[in-house]
Amino acid sequence: MKPHNLGNRFRQERMRRFLNLVGQQARRRVRILDVGGTADYWRALPGLYGRKNVEITIVNLDEREFDDENLKIRQGDARELSHFADRSFDVVHSNSVIEHVGLWRDMQRMATEVRRLAPRYFVQTPNYWFPLEPHFRLPLVQFLPEAVRAVVVEALKRNPTRGAAIEVVRSTILLSTGQMRALFPDARLERERFAGLTKSLIAVKE
Repeated sequence: MKPHNLGNRFRQERMRRFLNLVGQQARRRVRILDVGGTADYWRALPGLYGRKNVEITIVNLDEREFDDENLKIRQGDARELSHFADRSFDVVHSNSVIEHVGLWRDMQRMATEVRRLAPRYFVQTPNYWFPLEPHFRLPLVQFLPEAVRAVVVEALKRNPTRGAAIEVVRSTILLSTGQMRALFPDARLERERFAGLTKSLIAVKE
């Protein structure tokens, strides 16, 4: 199976799980906050996009998209969403974002905001112990020292300078099961598996 098709399969399965989470409110208005997502993500996955009783607010650092159908695009930082009041939403969704917000204290800040903003949430992140690093698509690269990972990124020609490569490495910090449990102690931790191994971790609060 091609990587693109495999990625689509996992995204569709995640959306199926997410639909199960919001299914209890399917007959009334549902307010969803997507932290760090994109409009294209929702348009490509059927189930909630375009439904009149569903309001999806997308918060991202880079606000290049525009409101569309039932999507609202807002600029914001996952670590600091004080412009939204407590319980402003029914459910928070976040897909492969928390590993990019910074160091542990930054991840804690994002997790606190997720738990504050809705009584339910669905937060997915790649598993640190899965042998293939998903961002660079190389085996075991996450276990290398930071300086070596920067050399690898530079060699892949993703960035023109060593400094830029180091920034990429420092903005991609994978999480383990124990770390996700510490960040989301009131959640159930689900495992997304591939070839019998845990590929991703999903913190689900119902």
